[in-house]
Amino acid sequence: MENKTNLSGLRREDFQKKVQGKDVDLFFLYNENGMEVAITNYGGALVAIIVPDKGGNFANVIQSHDNIDDCVSSPEPFLSTLVGRYGNRIAKGRFTLNNKEYQLAINNGPNHLHGGPTGFHARVWDAEQINDHTLVLRYVSAYYQEGFPGELSMTVMYTLNNDNELLIDYKGTTNKKTIVNMTSHGFFSLAGIANPTPSAMDVICQINADFYLPIDETSIPTGEIRKVEGTPFDFREPHAVGERIDADHEQIKNGAGYDHCYVLNKREPGELSFAAKITEPKSGRTMEVYTTEPGVQFYSDNWADGYKGQHGATFGRRSALCFEAQHFPDSPNHPYFPSVVLKPGQVYTQKTIYKFGII
Repeated sequence: MENKTNLSGLRREDFQKKVQGKDVDLFFLYNENGMEVAITNYGGALVAIIVPDKGGNFANVIQSHDNIDDCVSSPEPFLSTLVGRYGNRIAKGRFTLNNKEYQLAINNGPNHLHGGPTGFHARVWDAEQINDHTLVLRYVSAYYQEGFPGELSMTVMYTLNNDNELLIDYKGTTNKKTIVNMTSHGFFSLAGIANPTPSAMDVICQINADFYLPIDETSIPTGEIRKVEGTPFDFREPHAVGERIDADHEQIKNGAGYDHCYVLNKREPGELSFAAKITEPKSGRTMEVYTTEPGVQFYSDNWADGYKGQHGATFGRRSALCFEAQHFPDSPNHPYFPSVVLKPGQVYTQKTIYKFGII
């Protein structure tokens, strides 16, 4: 698939390299509205999402890098990548399955985060571009890779349709009982990436959740499922992200801002339903999130330090917002959280949609 318009200014040759003995490349998706998405098969990372503002000006609204070397060595290893086998945290990297305790890498304080340092975000996926709007990625995670039991075969399909929706479909199978919690860790900057990328604190946010999961000081769920009502976590009606992000509230302090899993309102488990919406007031750009997952981790990019990204852009603290559709953090250690266990003969599925628009 040759580049058509390539509004992103990215060059495939800057991504074409052997990594881990496998070919890395850059793939472009297009739709009839001039929207463009660029994806690399290193970590399945979203490298560009080019959408117009209310004046018709196109910009990249996702944080990433402009060459493969910078992707591999990024100060933010999960920058807009796929995450697996287990998105989010597992307390002390430990869980028990079939009466056997497994120990995973400790890579976030005392805990395991996002599948470990060599998780799915740092692996080269096999890529097959089906057409101008569909890319399929496949990866087989070996038995005991990063400490997880079972060989896991995962397929992720990216589709860009003419409704300006980016669909991410996941399917996975295993040969031994294991745990799976996939997500996509897009760092969205609806104002458009720049030097510096504008703060996301004026972005208006709505999250379709009556409850959220409070965390301890190491960001592990306490086990409580708490109402958002009367707290800085209530986004059932739209609020500016920055309005309450520094509130004198224990949970805001524990997350250094927002870094919490919301329990999405669902009529039935697994239904594809509305999760969140953000609106960037200056550009007029909007993004809606729909998912089959029970939760979404809302992260307000609290730790970025202004590091360099694509085309000279810089990514400062709270310049992006993440909506990571997923099962709950530390689920294997909380029996009443929705199960993340996958058994042989079962198929893991997940669908998440990011829909872009303008007000």
